[in-house]
Amino acid sequence: MQKILIIINDAPYRTGKAYNALRMAMTLQKEHGDQVEIKIFLLADAVFCGLPNQNTPNGYYNIERMLKAVIRNGGEVKSCGGCSQERGIDKNSFIEGVEFSNMKEFSQWTVECDKVLTF
Repeated sequence: MQKILIIINDAPYRTGKAYNALRMAMTLQKEHGDQVEIKIFLLADAVFCGLPNQNTPNGYYNIERMLKAVIRNGGEVKSCGGCSQERGIDKNSFIEGVEFSNMKEFSQWTVECDKVLTF
C-alpha cells in the first residue's frame, strides 16, 4: 500500500488549492482505494478547511463536505495545532475526524509517506 501525504497551505475558498487537493484525494481513493492510504495535513490558513458549518451556494464546491468524504473513505486529516491556535481555533472546533496535531507528527508523516503533494 502506498501512503500519500497531501499538505494544504491555503484558506478553503481564497484560491482553488484546497479544492484541488481534496479532488486529488477523493480521486485517489476512488480509483486506487485499496492501493493507497491518504493523509492530509492542514497548515497555515488551511486550518479553516476543518471547521464545521461551511455555507456555500448550491452548485458550488464545499470544502467541509469534501473533507468529510475523504475521512469517510478512510483518509486521515490533521490540523497544525500552532497554526490553529494562532487563528483562535481550539481542538474542539473541528468537524469529526479532523484531529489537532503538531510539527512532530507532521514530520513523522512526511518520513513515513511514499509521496508528498503540496497545495
